[in-house]
Amino acid sequence: MKRIGFVTPWYGEKIGGGAEAELRGLVHHLKEAGLELEVLTTCAESFQSDWSRDYHEQGLTVEAGIPVRRFRTRKRNTARFDELNRRLMKGEHLTKAAEEEFCRENVNSPELYAYIREHGEDYSLFVMIPYLYGTTYYGCRIHPEKTILIPCLHDECYARMKCFRNVFSSVRGMIFHAEAEKALAEKLYGIRGDTYPVLGEGLDTGWTADADLFRQKTGIRSPFILCAGRKDAGKRVDVLVRYFAAFRNALSAETRLSRAGAAGVREARGPGDLKLVLIGGGSIDNPDPKNILDLGYVDPEVKYSACAAAECLCNPSEMESFSLVVMESWLAGRPVLVNSRCQVTKDFARRASGTGITPNSPPA
Repeated sequence: MKRIGFVTPWYGEKIGGGAEAELRGLVHHLKEAGLELEVLTTCAESFQSDWSRDYHEQGLTVEAGIPVRRFRTRKRNTARFDELNRRLMKGEHLTKAAEEEFCRENVNSPELYAYIREHGEDYSLFVMIPYLYGTTYYGCRIHPEKTILIPCLHDECYARMKCFRNVFSSVRGMIFHAEAEKALAEKLYGIRGDTYPVLGEGLDTGWTADADLFRQKTGIRSPFILCAGRKDAGKRVDVLVRYFAAFRNALSAETRLSRAGAAGVREARGPGDLKLVLIGGGSIDNPDPKNILDLGYVDPEVKYSACAAAECLCNPSEMESFSLVVMESWLAGRPVLVNSRCQVTKDFARRASGTGITPNSPPA
């Protein structure tokens, strides 16, 4: 069998993101199973980096046993891309020309596309992941007859772009993480869902979650809610931070009044020392550093132990095709809170006899 080419905008053993983590796990397990494969990607560093800047050297390297072939990025008009992105985020429908411009000023590598075009016969399949980047959009158009898409599809403005419908409906196949994700693809792209599998996502279960270890390594002894993953507005982490700060302010005000002996004022509504702990890449405005603790990127051992030490994990995102951190929290024996506007995680919670939250209304 010829080798499989996994095409993705960036790749690294430590960069954050659900699709990035999934791809790492997938290629490592397939490599261990004896399949010949390569990761085909750009020289860009990560989602948070400048997509026009070549962070890595071009060429073929072997990283943790995985062959990684990198190609130089195309210099892009960042200002124009940001303008189109803002219009999409506001709910505007772009013209066909504007959609093409959005894809063109996305993360791209003409040298990568030329390589796929010229070396198509050397690969049995090309697997593209995730859907919304230039590497996937243009990559899918080169050899659609031997292309499998793992879209990591979210119910968001980008998924409704007509250009994606035209390209993705022509690939050989798709692989989905959840039934709700496949249902969304059926609705948006007119595909027959019964022809495409829902494979879920593999999880590493060979770890131990040690709550005491987390407390020893971080010094955090207070009860806390955990939020794990990339910190950006698209994941609604800013909403969670803002709501938690409002909760702490209200709690402090009630506690002060109660201690002053104000008649008719009820006691504090929750644990007086409750914290919100953030782990993962990216940065976010923190209005209450005393009670909202941002640990940044942590080793997997610390992450799993954080799940075990938390009162619960909260995933506030509306846009998930899967959620590794939800599964990891359950494996650590801890409950989760999810956004009821996210069909995928809401379905997971319902199947687990849980409930969802909708962190979109102003705090009471």
